[in-house]
Amino acid sequence: MTASLRSAVLEAGEILRLADVSDAKRDAALLLATVLGEEVTYLYREPDRILTDEERKRFKGLVVRRAAREPLSHLTGHREFWSLDFLVSEDVLDPRPDSETLIEAVLSSRKRGFNPQRVLDLGTGSGCLLLTILSEIPSATGVGIDFSAAALDVARKNMRRLGMEARTEFHRGNWDLDLGEKFDLVISNPPYISTGDIEELQPEVRDFEPHLALDGGTDGLDCYRAILSNIRNILRPGGQLVFEVGMDQAQEVGQIMENVGFSSPEFHKDIAAIERCVSAFLRD
Repeated sequence: MTASLRSAVLEAGEILRLADVSDAKRDAALLLATVLGEEVTYLYREPDRILTDEERKRFKGLVVRRAAREPLSHLTGHREFWSLDFLVSEDVLDPRPDSETLIEAVLSSRKRGFNPQRVLDLGTGSGCLLLTILSEIPSATGVGIDFSAAALDVARKNMRRLGMEARTEFHRGNWDLDLGEKFDLVISNPPYISTGDIEELQPEVRDFEPHLALDGGTDGLDCYRAILSNIRNILRPGGQLVFEVGMDQAQEVGQIMENVGFSSPEFHKDIAAIERCVSAFLRD
């Protein structure tokens, strides 16, 4: 790779474009900024700045890995979600804009008078959903549950970085847990990819993200059924449950929720107009 910041980004962007990486030039710029320990804007302020040999070597290594479709966030170690900066790793799902629909659903209910004070996040991963909700509801406290000890390590790091140690707990567990209390709000982005569809996912997801957080069983709905079979042990009557769901799953998940005692599920669309979340309140 050539030596100036401008030429390094252009050359790397072409390598990534040929590897079918979306937003190849943007990714190249973000990787170079990561190597330099600077914001991306620095590249445009100092385009003729010459890379050192060590910087070129590190940048080339990251570009090779991104061309192999390793997720950008795994290479930078960060991902923005709801304007907050979260640490990520290969042990957690990459926070995605689609999941912000869940945050919007919770805040929509709050505007209508629902004010949850105890929040439970099932399958918390990086902790992005729980920590974002707590950032939006300063009086609330919450618990995040995940089966993966490695994922919980990431979540706890994010908790500390956001200064939420006094308001947040993370514990290892599965869907059938009983924490000895019932929560006002339960949220979850559970595994919902049908087992047979995992091989069809983008390489960034299929090859690098934890299958434990992807595989939802034969029809993708196993985890919803498991959570709902235990819901009265963890959600108080009158409390709200908000699920993220996959494409074309919302109506079926809503029906399962009604079958176990939820009233009139609401369906929330993401920025692509896909029904991405289902929310409902538990009847007495």
